[in-house]
Amino acid sequence: MMQPTIDRPDTALKLWVVLARAFDAVERHSRASIARFGLGTTEFGVLEALYHKGELPVCEVRRRILIESGSTTYVVDKLAARGLVRRRPSGADRRVTLLALTPAGRRLIGRIFPPHADAMRRAVGALSPRDRAQALRLLRTLGTGAAERLGTKEEYHDHGETQPGARPRRPRVA
Repeated sequence: MMQPTIDRPDTALKLWVVLARAFDAVERHSRASIARFGLGTTEFGVLEALYHKGELPVCEVRRRILIESGSTTYVVDKLAARGLVRRRPSGADRRVTLLALTPAGRRLIGRIFPPHADAMRRAVGALSPRDRAQALRLLRTLGTGAAERLGTKEEYHDHGETQPGARPRRPRVA
């Protein structure tokens, strides 16, 4: 099979397709590992961010897991109704709402996260540890560069490890 070269005009398109398909395959592992707990990936992302970072402003949670403002309210409402998170006004700024795990939320994510991390390790297991580190560097550079070309700024929050709850927006590929 012929490898694409740097000079081929279709290399960028092939990279986009391969990247989208790889994301889809890994994302299926993620969804499968958390679905049995009655959570979607966005709900898991909220719980995971709070689990690793503690109490956060709602806008920071939204930024970390890449969801829209209206979706954030919907997801947080669902998690609060299940008794997994609580909201409280910030003492420093009344316009800011802080979000934290409840004891029940901490227990649930504490039970879910270790097997989820194992599932993500299996999902990327085709790569050696060295290749995973290289992929992480390359994908960060790709994401940052693509965002800069749009005039936006992307930040990657990985808690010192991969962030399994993150839901990057991705293109649909046939």
